[in-house]
Parts: sequence; structure tokens; C-alpha cells
Amino acid sequence: MLINAELLLQYQRCKRRPFLDIHGERRWVNTGNDLIYKLQQDKITHQKSVLSELAYEQPQYPRKDWYSAHKATVELMQKGVEYIHKGAIITDYTSNVTLVSHPHLLIKQPGQSQFGDWYYAPANIELGKRPKQEYQVVVAFHAHVLTQYQQSEVDSAWLILRGKDKGYPVDLDKWIPQMEAILVEFINSLQQDEAPEIFISRQRCSLCHWHNDCYANAKSQEHLSLLPGVTPPRYAQLQELNITTPQNLADTNPELLENLIGFDYQVATKLVVQAESTIKSHPLLLPFNYDRIQSLEFNHFIELYFDIEAQPDLNLNYLLGVLLVDKRNHTEQFYCFLAESPEDEEAVWQQFLDLVWQYPQAPIYHFCVYEFDTVKRLSKLYNTPRKYVSPVLNRFVDIYEYLIQNVTLPVESYALKAIARWLGFEWRNPEASGAKCIYWYDEWLKTGDRTLLETIQLYNEDDCKATCRVKEWLFQFFQEQSPYYPVSSQILSPKQSQA
Repeated sequence: MLINAELLLQYQRCKRRPFLDIHGERRWVNTGNDLIYKLQQDKITHQKSVLSELAYEQPQYPRKDWYSAHKATVELMQKGVEYIHKGAIITDYTSNVTLVSHPHLLIKQPGQSQFGDWYYAPANIELGKRPKQEYQVVVAFHAHVLTQYQQSEVDSAWLILRGKDKGYPVDLDKWIPQMEAILVEFINSLQQDEAPEIFISRQRCSLCHWHNDCYANAKSQEHLSLLPGVTPPRYAQLQELNITTPQNLADTNPELLENLIGFDYQVATKLVVQAESTIKSHPLLLPFNYDRIQSLEFNHFIELYFDIEAQPDLNLNYLLGVLLVDKRNHTEQFYCFLAESPEDEEAVWQQFLDLVWQYPQAPIYHFCVYEFDTVKRLSKLYNTPRKYVSPVLNRFVDIYEYLIQNVTLPVESYALKAIARWLGFEWRNPEASGAKCIYWYDEWLKTGDRTLLETIQLYNEDDCKATCRVKEWLFQFFQEQSPYYPVSSQILSPKQSQA
């Protein structure tokens, strides 16, 4: 059995995925998506940028023929080539397990090995900006294999990260023992008859080609990981208490959970109520937040709904969308402030400010903290006077914050899409998402295809409308359910000053 670093990387992210990659039926694999393709292309671009500054050689061998790759790589190592790209070294680990090291770079170092007065140390070129544990474990894996083959201790290894001028040195004394423990656990898991247990992690699992198969299994099992708030550490503790289904959890007294690690009274209570809400397919008020449901008698006739599209790779907020709802005249108007190039961001920022200052009393509703934080960041970036920004920020109302503090819904995620779709709202482009907008904007910059911008604008407008739909429902629900919630045309109090 061949074990390579990619399998070890995926095992750290999900214990189930590499088992399925080796033993699973390929007919259950999802087709790729645009975001995965973009990430792959971005990684290739980053690697090419790093390699363009190096005089490297590359061994020639048939794709994934690791034994031929090993032979070709060793020939370059014997010559003392300074940098080797896409080399591969194999070494026996046990009688039936062979390790395959395939680092992005092998770098010649002074020292003693079977080749002479030099040896090779590994370096991996990663798209991330931080030296994540999973990256360092993989580099430690390469160093371990190289040590075994070269008959010389490898005491240097690096990560070459995006945005870093120099390589990040990996502490092999720390990471090789941890890597070995993970490797032993991984090999044992591959030798089992069944795949490791499912755990649905929404953001990470959505990028996996086994997602549909795992999700279908999780649904059939009523797996607790489908409940919002059930993290892997909390799940392990619930299992120890033999709480394995939503019904078990709904029947549990929160006092039994509140002293567990990662729990407290509010977490325990919310998980129990969440399970009850899921079983009943009905929203429920949380019992400890009545005093947080407040209202101010503003009688606003104008409401603003705000949503941003961003390109993280460029640190760019390229679309600021605002839906203006006029309740007196029963009209809506969408304003789309779009940067067709990164240089237009400042102009878009100013256009947004000009609009919201036309309605100085209107609350600005948004979903999650990103919009609030981005306005603060843009104001600093473009040296906007505080007097023009603070009053705007004081009008921000985070619908997500109020919802999760006061209500549980029979949903698997408290993302805007999940909640709005539970309410019956649908996006006009069912395939659109924030992740796809990143890809589409990147393609716009490359191709100049204006239909991509139109698709992004449509998606952003629907995000604003979805936020409005959730806010209206929440206002109505509070009126119906909470005796402490006064009838008012204003759903929620704008934040106190956070500028």
C-alpha cells in the first residue's frame, strides 16, 4: 500500500476522505466546482511565481509512476542539482506499507549523506498565508522519508507561503513525532473494513468530492453533526453520554451538559432547544434572551439592506450593494456600486457613503459582521473623516446576531441562504454563491465578459432581498411569540456606537 503526503494532508482535515479515496466507489464522487478550480489555478500561479526565481531541474517520468519518479529523482540528487522540482522518493515503512514523498522542492544542503557532502531538504509551496499544522505535518513527512532514504538526518525544511518573501522554517523536532503518531493512526484506519464515522463540517465538507455521498448518509442516520452548534469536541462528549440522535439531545436536561468542556449554560440550553426545534420543524425562542429583544420607536419609512462582494486574493471589496425599501410607498430600489477594476474601490466606497447619507435616519440592515467590519476598514484605508463614518456605523443592525441570540430554527446552518430558503426565498440564479462570485469576478478581470458582472450584481441584489425577508420574518415572529416585544415598525435597535 502506497501512502503519500496528499493522503496524510486530507486525513488531518477529514479522517473519512482518504479511506473513501482509496476504497470508495468512484460513481459517488461529486463533479468539481468553480471555486475548487480557482483554488487549484491560484496555487499553480503561486508555485510558478516562486519557481520563476529558481534554477531548478525536474525529473522526467510517467505521471504517478512513483518508482520511475524515484529513480529519476535519485539521478538528479546524485549529480548534486541545487533545486529539484516535482521529485519523488519512496521508502518502505512496514512490510506492506510504502511511503511516497513528493515535495514541491528538494533543496541541496551542506552535510553528509549517501550522495557525498550534501543532502536534500524538502520545501512545500502552499497557497495559504499561515503555517497551518496540516502543512507542517506534511513537510515533516517529507523530511522523515528523506532521512530514511539518504541515511542522513534532515534538520531543515520549509514552507513557502503566499505573501512571504522567505520560507517559513518548520520545527522538525516538534513536528516529526506528531506526524509519526498521525501516520500510525492513519494507516490503522485504512486497514479497517469500514470508513471512519461521518462528521459533516459545513464549510470544509462543501469542497470535498465525497460531500453528496457523506451528506446523504448523515441525513439517513439523523447524525448530530447536522445540528448547528455540534462541533467535533462537543460531539465526542455527547457520545460519551450516549446522546447520539437529535431526539436524545432534545430529551436531555441542559444541566447535564453545562459543565462539560466547551459547554456552558447558554451553549447547553441552545443545543437542546436546537434539537427540539429540528424535531418539531418549528422555530423556538431561546429562554434566556427576552431582555435582549428591544425596539426603539423610530417609525422608519425607509430601510436600507446592505451586502458586499469581495475578492480576498486582492484584498478588494468590489461590490457594495444597497436595497432601499420605502415602506410608505411600497417600493424597492437596488443600488449597485461596482468596482470594475481594483483601482475603483475608493470611488465605490464614496458612492456608498453618499447614498446612505441621503437617508440619515434609516437603519442599515446586514447579515453577519463582515459589512460592519469592512466599512470600518475602508474608512481607515481611504482616510474618511470619523464624522462621516461613525453615524453610519451606529445605524447598522446585524440580523444574524439578533437571530442567533434569540431564536433557534429547524435548519442545518445559520447561513443566510439556509435561513432564507427555509422561509421560501429563492435566488434567481440557483447556482450562484459568494464563492462562485469570487471566481466570476476573477474571470471578469481576465476576460472582460460583462455577463459575469451582471450575474454577480443579480446575486448581490438577491442577498439584500434575502436579508430583508429574514428581517421581516424575525420581526413578525418576535411580535407573535415574545410577550416582551412591543409592536413597532422598527424590528430591532440599531447598535450602540461601535465606531
